[in-house]
Amino acid sequence: MRPQPEQQLTGWAGLDRLLEHRVRLAVCVLLSRYDRMSFRRLKDLLDETDGSLGAHLRKLEEADYLSVKKEFVERKPISWYRLTRKGRSALKSHARGLNDLLGQADA
Repeated sequence: MRPQPEQQLTGWAGLDRLLEHRVRLAVCVLLSRYDRMSFRRLKDLLDETDGSLGAHLRKLEEADYLSVKKEFVERKPISWYRLTRKGRSALKSHARGLNDLLGQADA
């Protein structure tokens, strides 16, 4: 029989399921620090494959957490990503929830 917790865990309400994956969370954290980043730079920093990173970026874009601008520089396509206001708000809420939850750990 397990002992009953004396106190309920808090912080769950602020957690965002979309940001539970490490790549999507890392993308949002990086973009929160910079005005914009290219696909190539994100790929290099996160050490992800094109397909994997592309899928995660697409999910964040579909949720309106990111905006993308595509352009050509010297005939090469470049995709620039920015964190939207909605994405920034979701990241802040998720970080507060994680901090609250981790503050309750007995480690």
